[in-house]
Amino acid sequence: MTHRVRTGRSATTPATGRRSWALPLGGGLALSLALGLAGCSSSSTASSTTTSTTAATTTSTTGAATTSTTTTTAATTTTCQPSQLSATPQTGSGGAGTIELTINFTNTSTTTCTLGGYPGMQMLTSTGASIPTNVVRGGGQPFSATAANQPPTTVTLAPNGVAAFSLNYEDVPVGNETTCPTSAKAEITPPNDLGNLVVPVQLSPCGGGTIHVSPVYALS
Repeated sequence: MTHRVRTGRSATTPATGRRSWALPLGGGLALSLALGLAGCSSSSTASSTTTSTTAATTTSTTGAATTSTTTTTAATTTTCQPSQLSATPQTGSGGAGTIELTINFTNTSTTTCTLGGYPGMQMLTSTGASIPTNVVRGGGQPFSATAANQPPTTVTLAPNGVAAFSLNYEDVPVGNETTCPTSAKAEITPPNDLGNLVVPVQLSPCGGGTIHVSPVYALS
């Protein structure tokens, strides 16, 4: 005897007396796939862990101290050169065997310059021949000008500015001297220079031509 199974309704199996359910092919396949996927999902559960790593970045800033230096360069004043100067002997004086006179330095250039220290001297004949000369810095009789008896200082000479130095010597023969030679002119070397100025001046120093000179000083 043949039994027909209708979709969606129960039927009784002859041997067992149990009912079986028949599903449409399309719906049964879909259900089987759904159950299969659910089973796979439940039996194999993947645990996904996301680790977030934060990289700590340290920025070290070294502030370099900046020093701003302002340099002010002052105009340099140079030593007066012989070519910038004229030398003029002044009227001398004497007493008690000592002769004294002053020689002025005038800045004849258009540039300011300086003088400081003791001058040099060399007596000459009228033909320019050298006469024995012994220049002594200071000593001897005190000079008439107070500034001439002071230690050396730097004198700044503007154009047409005037400075001076004093000199004195003894005109009385010493020892075996019978006469003291007389110059017709003299070389004057400004302090700290190598060149010289030749000026007409009569000097008659005894004692081997010893002349005492003062430092250059400013004229007020």
